[in-house]
Amino acid sequence: MKKIYKAALILSVAAFALAGCAKKEAAAGSASSSSSSSSSSSSSGSAKAAAAAGTSGGKVLNIYVWNEEFQSRFNDFYAKKLPSDVTVNWVITPNQGNAYQNKLDETLLAQDKAAANDKIDIFLVEADYALKYVDTDYTLDVKKEIGLSDSDLSQQYKYTKDIMTDSKGTLKGVSWQACPAGFIYRRSFAKKVLGTDDPAEVQKQLDSWDKFDAVAAKMKAAGYFMLSGFDDAFRVFTDNVTSPWVVDGKINIDPQVRRWIQQTKEYTDKGYNNKANLWSPESGQGAGKNGRVFGYFGPGWFIDFCLAGWAADDATQPFIAGNGSCGDWAFCEGPQGFSWGGTWICAARGTDNLDLVKDIMYTMTCDKETAKKISEQTGDFTNNEAAMTEVANGSYKSTFLGGQNHLALLLQNAKKIDKSNISAYDQGMSEKLQAAMADYYNGIISEEQAWTNFYTAISELYPNLKK
Repeated sequence: MKKIYKAALILSVAAFALAGCAKKEAAAGSASSSSSSSSSSSSSGSAKAAAAAGTSGGKVLNIYVWNEEFQSRFNDFYAKKLPSDVTVNWVITPNQGNAYQNKLDETLLAQDKAAANDKIDIFLVEADYALKYVDTDYTLDVKKEIGLSDSDLSQQYKYTKDIMTDSKGTLKGVSWQACPAGFIYRRSFAKKVLGTDDPAEVQKQLDSWDKFDAVAAKMKAAGYFMLSGFDDAFRVFTDNVTSPWVVDGKINIDPQVRRWIQQTKEYTDKGYNNKANLWSPESGQGAGKNGRVFGYFGPGWFIDFCLAGWAADDATQPFIAGNGSCGDWAFCEGPQGFSWGGTWICAARGTDNLDLVKDIMYTMTCDKETAKKISEQTGDFTNNEAAMTEVANGSYKSTFLGGQNHLALLLQNAKKIDKSNISAYDQGMSEKLQAAMADYYNGIISEEQAWTNFYTAISELYPNLKK
């Protein structure tokens, strides 16, 4: 059976050799940390399941990630619970060029032969390629093998569990965050052009794409860019598709994808965007004190992990008024509801820290008080409905957003997130399409040629698919 699963992962690597869907990347490398004592929570799995899954009592906890986001959450909200004799080894490999997945795949394939201190204990995945790992034996059953119960998991948003459920109905990973998203805009630009910076009033002028386009024209006339570049609205449209990227073995282009292409070409030609690519320095610079970008689409993690750092003159200091453009931002729902991203914690089969992995999963993704602390201290929308209801209705205010409680606006949207059209092809399709269309937006090639380039790239990446 193990050979079958190894073959499946090898084929999966060949079929889904994709570049990582990115948040801000960290440099490759590793770091170590250790702190004080731990206790395990919730129900336990059977002894037989535990033996198959791994063992407990290891002294090195190996965590594989692609950036520093989870590391910061772990250090701030869990590290104090670590046993004093356990060292955490962070293996951080950037997403670029598929490096993270390549490193992870190589190490997973050697997991059963690795020394105890070298075995992967925890690894993280994103929605765009989660299915690649969910349907293999390299991820442990969260309930039967790790030991979390239905009661433990009851407050997590359903879609976060659906994404990590395999074809047999087995849950293979958990997340500390849910990712309903909206539009984050500059208050001072809104006051100048729209006459108000109040989120409810601004939303009235942005609650449809026709209105959004009209405001884009006004921002252009005032010397601002509505968006930073080509890819800013991509996730809004693709999260609202009514069909997956692949249907019966054929590449499928949903009308929402075509709508993104049409709008982005129009915005580029009319000067409504800054012609920046997502994650480029130019995109981030538009948020600075002297930047001219009106707004960005994104969820809670984007505000905390990306936008705040771009906006600040000094990212090591609090994100408050006076530090760059911090405090001059606000949040509204925008023209169309959507979600974007998310990071899931998976336990690797063969771990020698099974009890510790269980407690990390419970504390970071099931415990209401931890979820509240993460949201209140970072602005991230956490994956606990009870916790988020309390924070949304409480006294929380974001200094970056000028004192706004943006989480209250996201509360209802989180319940509506539907990922039924997600597929294992999402990351590759998205990245190849964005790359192919960039030259079209810049006027270098025709749309027809851009589509030809896209299909050529996809045929090389997924030779099993038909046009």
